[in-house]
Amino acid sequence: MWHNSMARDEILKQRWELVVTHLSNQFADGDTLELDAIIYLIGLQELGQIHRKFKKDEKVNLMHIAICRLLEPFGYYEFDYFDEEGWPHYKIVEQLPSLKAGEQSILMKEAIVQYFLEKKVIV
Repeated sequence: MWHNSMARDEILKQRWELVVTHLSNQFADGDTLELDAIIYLIGLQELGQIHRKFKKDEKVNLMHIAICRLLEPFGYYEFDYFDEEGWPHYKIVEQLPSLKAGEQSILMKEAIVQYFLEKKVIV
């Protein structure tokens, strides 16, 4: 049992590094992007309005969209509808368990890796 989780962590770590490298090269001239920046980029991708400036509160909403989309396959959120401005809305299916900060970031990394595997950005 112990070995499996070690192997899984190692695979996650490697895939996470692939995602970070890929996105950092594409969007940040190779400067390493932090988790939040990657979540923000996913929000942009999901909204599909890449080429416009966002106000501060919209940036928060973008991150929210990304988190909903990322955690949807895990059963926490479900896509509901697009509003008239094209913003996706999600409903909560299951409350997120209360996670310590470290666990939360592992869950998000797992979800992001999953997202980019689905999009065939990494293999």
